[in-house]
Amino acid sequence: MRQLTAAGLVESRPGVGTFVRAARPTTPADYGWQTAALGSPLSRAVGLSATQQVAAPDALQLHSGYPARDLLPERLVRAALVRAARTESAVTRAPAAGLPELQAWFASEVAGPVPPSPRDALVIAGSQSGLTSIFRALVGPGQPMVIESPTYWGAVLAARQSGVDLVPVPSGPDGPNPADVERAFATTGARAFYAQPTFANPTGAQWSAETGRAVLDVVRAHGAFLVEDDWAHDLGIDADPQPLVGQDDDGHVIYLRSLTKTVSPSLRVAAVIARGPARDRILADRAAETMYVSGLLQAAALDVVTQPGWRTHLRTMRQQLGARRDLLLRAVRESAPDLHVEHVPAGGLNLWARLPDGTDVDAFVRACQARGLVIAAGTEWFPAEPTGPFVRLNYSGESPERFPEAGRILGDALRH
Repeated sequence: MRQLTAAGLVESRPGVGTFVRAARPTTPADYGWQTAALGSPLSRAVGLSATQQVAAPDALQLHSGYPARDLLPERLVRAALVRAARTESAVTRAPAAGLPELQAWFASEVAGPVPPSPRDALVIAGSQSGLTSIFRALVGPGQPMVIESPTYWGAVLAARQSGVDLVPVPSGPDGPNPADVERAFATTGARAFYAQPTFANPTGAQWSAETGRAVLDVVRAHGAFLVEDDWAHDLGIDADPQPLVGQDDDGHVIYLRSLTKTVSPSLRVAAVIARGPARDRILADRAAETMYVSGLLQAAALDVVTQPGWRTHLRTMRQQLGARRDLLLRAVRESAPDLHVEHVPAGGLNLWARLPDGTDVDAFVRACQARGLVIAAGTEWFPAEPTGPFVRLNYSGESPERFPEAGRILGDALRH
């Protein structure tokens, strides 16, 4: 009865009884006035990404950007949340730059001859918010920024929402050609280069040490920033990350790392590592937008990553990701041989697969979905026009035992 009353379906009259409310006739709402009030959209981004769509419960889901629940340290997370709720973090405001202990942890995770100090680490609510602040604070609207192509769709979105002009450079299995990066800086006067040197999303590419040094030299020569998005730092399978920020001693590298993929999607905690005035500008932008990150979430995240079981979890996750990657790759090669996976990633969450030339990517994605398989079209990972028909397949999702079925659906959709 309480539920019916709350829904407005019944009403109680003291001393009389409970009655069904008369149904009110419904009329369609007219939102036409908003067309004039809103005007043209400031960004070309309309709607959600393909990776954010909600699929039917029984569908095979290879479109998501997050690992399945059984790959996450659920026991550690639940226990950490309980302990954090008993601390002062549950009822006090956190510092704008983050909890000092968590800042120190993020800084200590950077290996190399030039480690950052704890003050250089700014705790933020997820890496997406960090990208927006970095682009606004260090590049600015109407200014050019060099970016890999293909690359993370969220970075493209954040740049466009910030009014930044994107300058794409092609990037392959070993990263971009430093000569292309040099040419882009020289011709545009760009202030920054956004890149994912380790297990790039969507391709899984990993820069060689030589490429990293060469690109960093180009950035320094042009007095610019390298925005290093180390999104897959904890997602190595056959290789380990070597962040370029550890080789930077003069503040050219702006480093971004998130815990969302390996701790929990509900603990949206990440960090930006920056030095000098750039650090202060990013902090000012984040503080103006969100004031501070929930101390409760920060305390829980710190608890998880400092537990003895954290390293054990990462080792187990590494093995499971490797097994899932190989299972999906085998299914694709056996059942959909015309779907070409050029590069087998040494880490990350995705296979980047090319369809035969001339294939209508959107029609192919719809055909797969009609057969119960949800995948993501590769179109949105290109800052400019796509260079070919691609799809992204996430191997970290639910039900890896159904990967052979996914391969058969991909092959059937290609043949028809």
